[in-house]
Amino acid sequence: MSEFNWTEELQCAVTVCDKDANVIYQNAKARRTFEKYGNLQGKNLKDCHTCKSWEMIQKMLGEGSSNTYTIEKTGVRKMIHQTPWFRDGEVMGLVEFSIEIPETIPHFKR
Repeated sequence: MSEFNWTEELQCAVTVCDKDANVIYQNAKARRTFEKYGNLQGKNLKDCHTCKSWEMIQKMLGEGSSNTYTIEKTGVRKMIHQTPWFRDGEVMGLVEFSIEIPETIPHFKR
């Protein structure tokens, strides 16, 4: 049976780093999104983030916490969700989902 890689063709950018903040995976959408920076696999997140962002990355890695926010670049709105991934209860790194969103989003209370 071949390996099932459900993220490769996902229509949102997925980037994964290890616990040292080195990029270990990007799906096709993430590679296209960041192609102007070259191949980021093996690069450290510290080298491509502001001091404030790097502090948040360190906090998430240290505490196992998540971070969610929205941005707009060149007229494209995105929701960014960054969350740790674990192995045997230990934080092993972070996953970032970058999802394009419409101008307005319905919000439902359930």
